[in-house]
Amino acid sequence: MTDPPGQLVVRVPETLAGVRVDRAVSVLTGVSRSEAVDLVDAGRVLVDGRAVERRSAPLLAGSELTVALPEASPPLEPDGSVSFDVVYEDRDLVVVDKPPGVVVHPGAGTRGGTLIAGLLARYPDMATLAAVSDPIRPGVVHRLDRGTSGLLVVARSVVAYRSLVAQMGARTVGRRYLALVAGTLPDERGVVDAPVGRSTRTPTKMAVTPAGRPARTRYVVVERYDRLFDGDRWAELPASLLACVLETGRTHQIRVHFAAIGHPVVGDDRYGTRATQGVLAQGRLFLHAAELSIDHPVSGDRMTWTSPLPADLRVVLEGATD
Repeated sequence: MTDPPGQLVVRVPETLAGVRVDRAVSVLTGVSRSEAVDLVDAGRVLVDGRAVERRSAPLLAGSELTVALPEASPPLEPDGSVSFDVVYEDRDLVVVDKPPGVVVHPGAGTRGGTLIAGLLARYPDMATLAAVSDPIRPGVVHRLDRGTSGLLVVARSVVAYRSLVAQMGARTVGRRYLALVAGTLPDERGVVDAPVGRSTRTPTKMAVTPAGRPARTRYVVVERYDRLFDGDRWAELPASLLACVLETGRTHQIRVHFAAIGHPVVGDDRYGTRATQGVLAQGRLFLHAAELSIDHPVSGDRMTWTSPLPADLRVVLEGATD
């Protein structure tokens, strides 16, 4: 019996018993470890018919492993038309202020017009990092959603890539976001401490789930609003502007955490409600990576960059406290 096109179906052999899922997927399919992680995170890996929630989950011999294989990716092509601002650059790294609407790297349904294509046009030397990182995202160590704006660091050298990956793993990279969420949070500050993993109801979404990975988001209320402005009219939507600090970096962490406590991010049509939509352009989130801190991979100096709220987010708050 042959596998369906684009799909691997196999009974887990004794030799892979106890091996974590992402490693086994990499071994069986030939994809890189990071690609295997992406397949798990996208709900494309099933064990006995259920989407895997934890990439580190050990396999049992005899289980049926199903992997929806990714389409072969065409070679990355530099694209000088992609617009973005560079706030810092040297021979080892680049810090970018990503505009909303730009996808960081190719993925499902997105091939061209990515930030990485724009970076390759400006910094051709980054292509050499494909040998040590994921070939479709050379130098990329963290991501921002399409609808999120703000600061992102990308490696230009092997030394920087390995250092930044290690800093991410050690949770020493500082990341502060500004997020406008629906409703009025009762406390001035707090922590959302809840594991985030793949949703069992909708595998393409993330959710707070006991089987997820540990996730912590600290927040401080910056301002509270009774109404918001969409550029043409006032929306009677109470909201809270938060400064959020990530202690972990799970997929959609801020969006999932605040939706789970009843305060979804304004503009979020994936985890929010109808009431939180229509204030911003379709696909735009009121979520901005406002501050980024790292230890420079070569000098060791602590470096911090900040980015002000973009104009499309500022207008939503104009006069809201009058």
